[in-house]
Amino acid sequence: MVSIFLKGGPVMWPLLAVSLAALTVTIERCIFVWRHARKRQPELVRGILRRVEAGNIDEAIAVGRHAHDPVARTLAHGLLHRERALSGALLHSGSRELKPFQRGLTVLDTAVTLSPLLGLLGTVTGMIRAFGLLGQQQLDAPTAITGGIAEALIATAFGLGIAILSLVPLNLLNAYYERTKQEIEQAATELEVLLAQAGSKPDYREDPLRLV
Repeated sequence: MVSIFLKGGPVMWPLLAVSLAALTVTIERCIFVWRHARKRQPELVRGILRRVEAGNIDEAIAVGRHAHDPVARTLAHGLLHRERALSGALLHSGSRELKPFQRGLTVLDTAVTLSPLLGLLGTVTGMIRAFGLLGQQQLDAPTAITGGIAEALIATAFGLGIAILSLVPLNLLNAYYERTKQEIEQAATELEVLLAQAGSKPDYREDPLRLV
């Protein structure tokens, strides 16, 4: 493997850096998702909504503020500010809870985009080297010429491989982010409906569903 790597030319070193960055982010994100999944408390979220429906607002806030579930914490923050700006509080808290889910996604997205381009650059440099040897009439050194072609193919293969392997965790992490976002949005909407039915007057000037 080392010999193949070295045959890929100088472009292999930035490709190696990109692959290590993508691998590090993937491992860290997998640990994050695993820890987050263990902290989820859907029953607690439903318990908060039931308490709100029963009129036990203070009890619902107390339960949500000490929860590990991001949905529960979002609801508790909204209830704390229900008299002045319920929608704004839900929007702010939801965005804050979702921010950790986006960490590292830019690195993976960059790896997916940059790796094929670096591979293409390796292709170009390898072919330049091969045709340069032909231009110097070094036809007695076919190994050197084929080495330039091999450099082009190896760099391209590594670039595409890194992009493909980075694309899978990127899409899975984006899907997990979107699912969590939808859960927060649905719970926020249900909370506003329950408060409206109870006679509260939340501020509807902002839409809590437009989470970033």
